[in-house]
Amino acid sequence: MRWYQPGTNIMTTPNRFTRRQFLKTTAAVAAVAPTLLPSSVWSAATAPNDRLTLGFIGLGKQNRGLLNGFIRSKETQVVAVCEVDTRRREHAQKSVVDYYAKQTDKGAYKGCDAYTDFRELTARKDIDGVVIATPDHWHAIQVIAAADSGKDVYCEKPLSLTIREAREMVKAVRRNQRILQTGSMQRSSQEFRKACELVRNGRIGKVQKVIVGVGAPSKWCDLPEEAMEPGLDWDLWLGPAPMRPYNSVLSPRGVHDHFPNWRNYREYSGGMMTDWGAHHFDIAQWGLGMDDSGPVEIIPPENPNARTGVRFRYANGVEMIHDSSKGGATFLGTEGRIFVDRGRFQAEPESLGQEPLGENAVRLYASNNHLQDWLNCVRSRKLPICDVEIGARSVSVCHLGNLAYWHNRRLKWDPVKEQFIGDAEANTWLDYQRRGSWKV
Repeated sequence: MRWYQPGTNIMTTPNRFTRRQFLKTTAAVAAVAPTLLPSSVWSAATAPNDRLTLGFIGLGKQNRGLLNGFIRSKETQVVAVCEVDTRRREHAQKSVVDYYAKQTDKGAYKGCDAYTDFRELTARKDIDGVVIATPDHWHAIQVIAAADSGKDVYCEKPLSLTIREAREMVKAVRRNQRILQTGSMQRSSQEFRKACELVRNGRIGKVQKVIVGVGAPSKWCDLPEEAMEPGLDWDLWLGPAPMRPYNSVLSPRGVHDHFPNWRNYREYSGGMMTDWGAHHFDIAQWGLGMDDSGPVEIIPPENPNARTGVRFRYANGVEMIHDSSKGGATFLGTEGRIFVDRGRFQAEPESLGQEPLGENAVRLYASNNHLQDWLNCVRSRKLPICDVEIGARSVSVCHLGNLAYWHNRRLKWDPVKEQFIGDAEANTWLDYQRRGSWKV
């Protein structure tokens, strides 16, 4: 069986269990279908039976934003939410119910279920896709479970906690012929696509360096124990991570409007190197044409306490430098310079960015809406703008930088085999021992 149609990037799905097929099963409809469908749905361009049914896992600030975006699409129907904090879970469920209730004539809707354990959600046969925005240490387990149960996935960046996890996620998505969009949304912004197209078309001459501006690596968690009010399944929040006492920095209780600082700790994330690196190193990889590869050498700074200055060398001689003093990505070439960040684009000389590209120029995948791009690809089975392979490669660059900082070791890397060369100890750093029965 082929994963892709020959000569295309279209993924075939001969055995896809569709929402329409599910609704033909009367008993199943009675068990899980929404009590009422809003009258506006029946007159919408997309018939209700053709809507993509979605479940959401992890309802903190980021996924509430994604839920807000997806629920407004006439192509989707949100049928389930999952969250280990009771108040966040109930808030998300109520948000869905209230939104759809406003679309009905009678103002009633009971079609969104709520779960504490993500496995109950991924086991449902009537869900087409899941949207995952849990802490990073959960991504691989949840993505693999979703893919193995036949669901397409939108997963937030950074895609994984380790290099091995990233590769296992690619394997799961491919073997199940699923569509995964990594939430590195900058690829769907015009200024980043423009910058990368100019670089790829040689406007700055031969690329010599790329400077990537993101923050520092994470550190081991040293937070003190705090008393925990009822309503949080702390064991399930930790999941594969080591058992430790509760601290509100890791999981602030209830509905909050900030991004929690679990990102700063190695048990759960790679710090700003992966959090922002999954954005800006991703753009650097795009501009360099390295979406299916990576650096061949990683060189830590001379000062072992430094948290900036790691250098990545590519086989073509390009050097990429981590510099936290500035944001965005700066491409330096023999004939010019291009800097790009959110809402910012600068070219030196200015003419580099003013002259249109020629008819035969390299053109990159054009997406102007990251969420819609995923929905489009779920239907077409084409690969999205930030496919799982791209997300895996970009986050692996971030992980390589962190490993160089943490171990203060110069590393030689084989981006094809995804192994360190001549360094058996370093190859033990590609993954970690998970707690209990959690496996990847």
